[in-house]
Amino acid sequence: MRGRGLAVTTCVDPGGTAIGAELRQIVLHHRREMAPACEAFLFMASRAQLVAEVIRPALDAGHVVISDRFLLANVVYQGYAGGLDVEQLWQVGRLSTGGLEPELTFVLDLPPEQARSRRAGPADRVESRPPDYHARVRNGFVTEAKRRPDRIKLIDAGQSVEKVHQLIREAVLARLEKGGSDVMGARQGT
Repeated sequence: MRGRGLAVTTCVDPGGTAIGAELRQIVLHHRREMAPACEAFLFMASRAQLVAEVIRPALDAGHVVISDRFLLANVVYQGYAGGLDVEQLWQVGRLSTGGLEPELTFVLDLPPEQARSRRAGPADRVESRPPDYHARVRNGFVTEAKRRPDRIKLIDAGQSVEKVHQLIREAVLARLEKGGSDVMGARQGT
């Protein structure tokens, strides 16, 4: 996108701000188990700060924003996999973002055991959960991609890096050519 002359802002969710980095540390590396609602609200709080401090100003300045994860991750991890009401999470998420929603989200899909084999470094608190949890995570991403194929693109991450890159690039270019104004690709991992 930068090569096409677009201004691009990148960020990570949770994190991306000083407050977000502290919340990310708590939610991903605190070794005590927390209630799914507590976990969801910590992610939402981090996201609210990220939108206020980074994303909204970038969009207002005409930038394309690319975020490593966004609201869909909450819906899937705490909803589909954690047992919270999916529609309530979408509602709370819209409140936390001031209604901001990505135009385009990429879900890089792999079977959980294959994804686990690709992990570099020790597992965080969420990654350490049992296989059935991760199966529910994957199912949640697939379900949401089927519900909203106009905004959520499911990509087989078992393909070569070059092929995955090509598919993402083609989808982004198609969206830009259609006049997408606030393209915000939130990469989702399974």
